[in-house]
Amino acid sequence: MSALSASQLPLAPLGAGDLIDRAVRLYRRHLFVLIRTAAPPVIIVAAGWILFSISARRVFITSETEDLFLFAFLWCLSVVIMSAGYLLTLVVMGGATRTLVAHLLRNDPVTATATYAAVRARFWGLFVASLVVFGWILASFIAAFVGFEMVFFVFLMISMGLAFAAPLTQWIPAVVGGIGFVIATVLAVWVFFFVAARVAYVPQVMLVEGKGVFEALGRSFSLARGNVRRLMAMTLFTTFATYSALMILMIPLGWYGYLNGIDPLNSAQWPAWYAVAYSVLGPLSSILLTQVWMLGLSLLYVDERVRHEGYDIELMAARQLGEVPDVNVSSPLGTALYSERKQPPPPAPRPTGRVLDLG
Repeated sequence: MSALSASQLPLAPLGAGDLIDRAVRLYRRHLFVLIRTAAPPVIIVAAGWILFSISARRVFITSETEDLFLFAFLWCLSVVIMSAGYLLTLVVMGGATRTLVAHLLRNDPVTATATYAAVRARFWGLFVASLVVFGWILASFIAAFVGFEMVFFVFLMISMGLAFAAPLTQWIPAVVGGIGFVIATVLAVWVFFFVAARVAYVPQVMLVEGKGVFEALGRSFSLARGNVRRLMAMTLFTTFATYSALMILMIPLGWYGYLNGIDPLNSAQWPAWYAVAYSVLGPLSSILLTQVWMLGLSLLYVDERVRHEGYDIELMAARQLGEVPDVNVSSPLGTALYSERKQPPPPAPRPTGRVLDLG
């Protein structure tokens, strides 16, 4: 790849629209490589969903106690498999970030091999970090739900008071309740992204800067200032795109099942082949678009460093002069892209028998 192609990715601060546009352009340029990169964790998630759909239906229709315990066990196992797949997705995101930064820095090719080599180098650290991120996201959901309940409860009390005060104008409490629901939903979404954004860069910091898990947590907190709007825009775009792809796949399957006498709304009566096909559609749509999310987070991480630390100047200097070597000095920023190859320690001084090596 020539130097000109690298300059097609200028490292300037990105708005929400620029972030999505650049992620989509990178996605189009490296489509099949990114699909191969995202495939392993998504396949694990798909296997979990297939097992979940089969066991969940059988739990409610089986009449044998032994079968009930068997399908309940398979149900729990499917949840474990899906959780492992989602955790692996977070791990792979870290490796994809390093691959992207290496592409920006040295014009290295974007390959699945490079991504998984980076993942293998820090797998257990990334696994622990992914558990922490996963738990933090669950805590973000809880915080958002509590915020939603508090705000909606206030508006519900107001609407009930208006209903008792003016019983002839029932539309006023309904309007107040609807407005309260919208406000509570918007607030809950903002609270979720405000809390979840704090750990958005943990895998990226570990793979690009070479920091440990807890150092990466603190570093992610410091970088994630003012990124709520852009992270929300990236998430909503990816979510809508994924569900659009899901509908494109689901509608033909629904029509085919309907023409063969299958009620798409009655999942308890679905045959096994239809349940398996239905369960595969979600992961199949995500395997096409998960990499957009991976690229978006990678670009968002680079953009935060450009905004806060002049990372574009650092990358340009590293591209022209070579990477600063990893030295035994603690830096708050780290090098542009740390080296995975451990440098041997310098040799110890040889004793000469002279005081202070003088005389």
